[in-house]
Amino acid sequence: MTDAPALPVVFDVDTQTFEADVLQASLTTPVLVDFWAPWCEPCKTLGPMLEKLAAEYNGAFRLGKVDVDQQQELAGMFGIKSIPTVVMVKDGQVLDGFAGALPEGQLREFLSRHVQPLEAADDGLDDATPETPEQALGRIQQAIAAEPDKAELKLDLALALLRVGQTAAAEAELAALPVNLATDARAVRLRSELDLAHALKDAPELITLQQRVEADGNDWEARDQLGVRLLLEGDVEAGLDQFLVILQKARDWNDGQAKKRLLAAFATLDDADVVGRYRRKMASLLF
Repeated sequence: MTDAPALPVVFDVDTQTFEADVLQASLTTPVLVDFWAPWCEPCKTLGPMLEKLAAEYNGAFRLGKVDVDQQQELAGMFGIKSIPTVVMVKDGQVLDGFAGALPEGQLREFLSRHVQPLEAADDGLDDATPETPEQALGRIQQAIAAEPDKAELKLDLALALLRVGQTAAAEAELAALPVNLATDARAVRLRSELDLAHALKDAPELITLQQRVEADGNDWEARDQLGVRLLLEGDVEAGLDQFLVILQKARDWNDGQAKKRLLAAFATLDDADVVGRYRRKMASLLF
């Protein structure tokens, strides 16, 4: 039997409760703070989406609601200039934020950088086997067949196609996205992943690239391709290290490609700690 959660997932925040319910509480569970007002039309779109995601994440984060008309002191403390404005508070500090009513895809991308959904209580269903990329592609194709006019599914399809190695098909779906989805954070990330994937066209296998780099540490083409292959195969830091070596020893090689690779890689990674660490390493070599 599972105990009921001690604190509500969605709650109102005022100046009296802010210290305990947001700052102190964020030491154990991240708190997303939504600055809104009843008269704000974009808030009426964003608020329900945030509440839906808070429930879906099953307590991985809590959602604090601040009515700026009633809590002007709190709004002033955060320097709120427009609403809606949302900030992520974690470990007692503001970690990230955004202004405006983002579409759901961008909200999910924002959340994925900081929290992951908690598993719901056991409902008796067997979900021990994770979905394979091929299964995900089939599921999305079935969803599109059922709802062909739902544009958001086309972005899901483009991502799924890339995961199964169908690069050309993923590019075609990406190019066909409507304008509002073409700038979605997931679409931007997909473009960066496709740019990296193109670097491996006709490239040797991993072992061959490793042997070439071991034989000649200044084989920049092999080191560049090795970095991309390591990155896309999940050995992220080893891949980024290859680009740093090129940046350090041959910064201008191939029109500064090492820097471009690093920036493209940063756009595809969810691990904020790794991205922050390697951004600092890159900056130390450039400046």
